[in-house]
Amino acid sequence: MILCLCLRKISPRVFLNTNQQLLFKKRGIMSTRTRKSTHAHRTFGSSQKRLRVLVDMDQVLCDFEGSFLVKYREKYPEEPFIPLEERNTFYIADQYAKLEPDMQDKARDIWNAEGFFLNLPEIKGGCQALTEMSQMEDVDVFICTSPLTFYKYCLQEKFKWVEDHLGPDWISRLVITKDKTMVHGDVLIDDKPRIRGVRDPPSWKQVLFTAPYNQKVDLRGRQRLNTWTDDCWRDIIEDFKKRI
Repeated sequence: MILCLCLRKISPRVFLNTNQQLLFKKRGIMSTRTRKSTHAHRTFGSSQKRLRVLVDMDQVLCDFEGSFLVKYREKYPEEPFIPLEERNTFYIADQYAKLEPDMQDKARDIWNAEGFFLNLPEIKGGCQALTEMSQMEDVDVFICTSPLTFYKYCLQEKFKWVEDHLGPDWISRLVITKDKTMVHGDVLIDDKPRIRGVRDPPSWKQVLFTAPYNQKVDLRGRQRLNTWTDDCWRDIIEDFKKRI
């Protein structure tokens, strides 16, 4: 009885040694899932190191900039706006604040609205590339995204977007954090020109995903990824696999 009660507290991901497996099998209480996990542990232990890839959401997988501009012009048709090709700051509000004093708040109203994150269109080829990347040998892929400070709708809509566009299995691969330097990985594909945080340097190397505001920044040794629609992303991943 004690053995059964203790087993219920064992996580399916806790791996059992050979003697424990024999004991549990003898008593008929070792689950199929536990056996599979144990087998997976043995297989994993003999394989090479796996590459962990972190992929940002906004302006990498989903079109934040394009959607913002459409909704902004719909809501404020008479107000000045900044065309995509003239965007030159990472934060939209910073550039809009230079137009007129109240433009910064009007810009924030757009992405703070209910449904903004949920209805962001996919950046062409992004989800397909992510799916294919996750199927590459010895590669683990996670989505790593930062929430808004005003998060009434942002958080839940990011989860729903991932589920709708990539499927429910990807929910467990979604990491939401204000500090990406604290997330362990080998590669981070992100559009932000400079990422700061508690860890300096972070464990990962950034691949800069091209956006209007980062086209002229100093790469400082980083690689650049312009699009998901060709095989350049695959070449970058294969290159990183050789380094670990």
